[in-house]
Amino acid sequence: MAWLEYLLPLIFLFPLAAMGGIVVALRNLHDARVHSPFDAQPLREPGQQLRDRLDDAFAGLYLSGALGPIITLAPLVYGMGRMLLATEQIWVEWAFYGALSTLLVLTFSFRLMRDFQRIRRLKLGLACELAVGQELERLVRPEAHPFYVFHDVPAADTRIDHVVVTPCGVFVVETRARSRPFTPSGEEQYRLVVEPSRLRFPGWSERTPLSRTRELARWMAEWLSSRTGRRVPVMGVLTLPGWQVDASQGPDDLLVVSGDQLASRLAELCPGDFDAATHDAVIATLLEHAGASQAPGE
Repeated sequence: MAWLEYLLPLIFLFPLAAMGGIVVALRNLHDARVHSPFDAQPLREPGQQLRDRLDDAFAGLYLSGALGPIITLAPLVYGMGRMLLATEQIWVEWAFYGALSTLLVLTFSFRLMRDFQRIRRLKLGLACELAVGQELERLVRPEAHPFYVFHDVPAADTRIDHVVVTPCGVFVVETRARSRPFTPSGEEQYRLVVEPSRLRFPGWSERTPLSRTRELARWMAEWLSSRTGRRVPVMGVLTLPGWQVDASQGPDDLLVVSGDQLASRLAELCPGDFDAATHDAVIATLLEHAGASQAPGE
């Protein structure tokens, strides 16, 4: 029966399938996410969303690197089985197996390059968020100086990098990581010009970071007001670590900085009237909402 010549070579694929099953089963062997022993809720640190995405990216890299060779060898192994069992050698068929293996090699090579570039971007973003979070920790003071810093705060369908509560108001702090370009002579360019509705980098411009920070600040103001029943002054802050920020022409409703000396800048800013009762109500609301994200200063 001719169909047996195509069915029996599948036996040679069983070892590869077993190896593939082991690889998939071990996919989540490395997972840095931990949960609180008190309430089983995920423990969140500065940049937790990027940490989770980085874990997923490493899992994808692991699968591409481990499953790639197995899947790439499958057509060749099947083809060798066909050669052993076939009564007639069809060279077009063998060429097809070789072309299929080549196509799979190219596919997984592109996947590996994509995962590598993604991990690089996520690592840069995480480094920037950690740097800003470390700077914000300087706001934490004894009980007489009530500053609170919350990290990775849930907000609608996303998360806010940091929320800072000072005696003068609430600040929504977003961090953006951008690589600095080089001139043809090899000199690094690090000057960023802020305009009312866009960021002008050397060679390109972006509008999304400003609009996104505005949206999050507006959402936080409305959400806190609805939860506390009070008007809460909220200001958006966009940080771009590693850049020299020229915000002389920037918007009035946002603070755009590199992140250096951010703690002292926020301690001096007053986005609006913020009495002690509203201050305490906001902190209580955020403590309940953010759970383990808080870094209290009182």
